[in-house]
This record gives sequence, C-alpha cells and structure tokens, in this order.
Amino acid sequence: MSTFDVVLFAPNVHSGGGLVLLNALIGSFPEDGCFAAFLDCRARNELTMPANCTVHWVKTSPVSRIYAEYKLRKVAKYTKIVFCFHGLPPLLPNSAKSYVFLQNRLYIDQSRLKEFKTWTRCRLTLERLILDKLKSRVERFIVQTPSMSRAVEKWYSRNGGAQKLPDVVVFPFIGYQESTSAISSRSPAWDFIYVADGEAHKNHRKLLSAWKILADSGVRPTLALTLSDRDQSLRCEIEALARKEGLNVRDLGYVQPSDLISLYNDARALIYPSLSESLGLPLVEATNLGLPIVASELDYVRDVCTPAETFDPASAMSIARAVERFLGIMRPVSQMRTAGNFWEMLLIDNRPKI
Repeated sequence: MSTFDVVLFAPNVHSGGGLVLLNALIGSFPEDGCFAAFLDCRARNELTMPANCTVHWVKTSPVSRIYAEYKLRKVAKYTKIVFCFHGLPPLLPNSAKSYVFLQNRLYIDQSRLKEFKTWTRCRLTLERLILDKLKSRVERFIVQTPSMSRAVEKWYSRNGGAQKLPDVVVFPFIGYQESTSAISSRSPAWDFIYVADGEAHKNHRKLLSAWKILADSGVRPTLALTLSDRDQSLRCEIEALARKEGLNVRDLGYVQPSDLISLYNDARALIYPSLSESLGLPLVEATNLGLPIVASELDYVRDVCTPAETFDPASAMSIARAVERFLGIMRPVSQMRTAGNFWEMLLIDNRPKI
C-alpha cells in the first residue's frame, strides 16, 4: 500500500456546512501530494474527488461504520496524520497522530438534549461519551473560533482529570475565496431569511413565536426558511402555525450551496437565532456579501461578524423587538413615575367618602 500525506476520516459528514467545508478541503488538497479519505456514501454525488485521493466509501449501517474503523487502523500505518473531520477520535487506537476537527459544539456542551428527536438525542449522547472516553488519543483539536477554543478548554478542565490538554488550534476557514461583491440593490423578495436545518438548537420554534408576537402587534415581515426533507415534522408544524396566525413564513426547502448567493440577494437581512454554533457559516457568507445580520447576542456570532441588531435567543419577545428595530419600528419604553404617583394610583378610587 502507498504512503499518504494524511488520511481524512469523515464517515458521517453528508449535509449542511460540514459538507461544504469537506468538499472545499478535498478540492484544494495539494496536487503534488496524495491522501486517503473515508467518506459517507450519502455524499457521493455531492463530492468531487481528485485523482490523488484513494477513497473508501462508508455506508450508514453499523457494520459498515465499524469496518471503516478497522480499515482506518490498517491504513493509518501508512501516514503520520489521521484528520478526523467528523469531530470524534478513532474508535480503535492506531500508530498515526489523531487531529480532530471539532465543529459540533453539542459534543462538549453540558446542555440537555431533551428538545431533540429521540434518535438524535441518543446519537449525540453516544458521541459525547465517545469523545469523552477517547479524548486522550487526540494529539490536536482544530476549531474555527476563539469561543470554541475556550469551550474546548472548559470542557477538558471539567472532564479531563489529570490529563494534559492537547493542542487547541484556532484556524477559521471557509469553502471559497472571500468575496467583496455586495448583493444587488434590487427589491428583495424576503424581509428575512434563516439558512439552517431543523435541528433543535437552531431554535426555529422560538423564532416562530417571535413572528406571532409581531403579527399580534400588526407587524408581518416575510421570512424564508430552508428546512431539509428530514425536518418534515417541524415543517408541518410551521405551516400549520403560519396558516392559523396568518404569518408570512415560507419554507423553501433545502437550498444547494451554489444557490445561496441568489437567496441572500433576495433578502433584506439574515436572521440567525441559533443557540449554539462552532462557526455559523451563513453569518460569514452574509458578511462577505454585505447582507445585514440580526442574530443572537452570543459569542459565536461576535467571533465572525458584526450584526446590525442582536437579541436574547431564549426570548421570543427579544427576537421580535430586534426585528422591529431593524425595520425602523420604535416602541415607546415604560414611563417612570414617582413614589407619590404610585400612591395617587393606588388610592384614587379607594378614598373614604365624606
């Protein structure tokens, strides 16, 4: 077997921002080098494989995943680095250095998973356990933002015991050369877009609650969503609420990465209420195109962009007020009175009659 500069291990990456970054990494590998890759077969039609790559396609079955781990152990003899792009260390020990690209904050958060579907909750619980038990095999963690680096250090200090924290390298990158092109000035079709799948931490339900608050006060901005086919239950829930409350919300379905610029061009702003991100790729994309951003006031947002307005993602009212501010709608604040005014209010209808 030939030697490889690196072995890229990504057996469960097949959608979303992870797939975009994976495709970019594969396509930009040096032409004078060679590498091996273990890739999810569900992404076969989305990935462009160069001639200098030896590919091992991994099926979704448990047997195929376990065999991929066994195969990785053998292939690792012919390289110095195993790059675990899927965020977990190898299940079986090997002779190479294991670098883990940690892009799922849920692996290291202490947050409860009760809002996720049963299968997703079970999967994340298992993956958290794997990362915790096998973290001693990691030579280096690679993350994309300073806040993610701090989160790794905090997680390791909490769960690492006497183990020394491995290197944590912050290296932000995107799947294309940064663009300085601004979006066109034509009239947008949408007031807001939210580019995200329907995972619980993306916070769609809170966003829709905010849209109901806006509608109750006579404000009905348009909102475009990009849910995937896996989010059918959430999609039906959103459509039912939109019909009942008369909300201007529409799900466009999954949007190919190549079509996103056109979608951004059709919006006045990107809204991003996600509770947890390692990067938040749409924030970077919107920034590069000059599209205003209304987003959660959280560290991951400030790591990569300067939003036009921010809000507390746990509060539907806070989201609604940020939307109103962006639209130029200013609500009066509470007028402060004096202690004397308080007694006047309390006693005005309760004075004894003479």
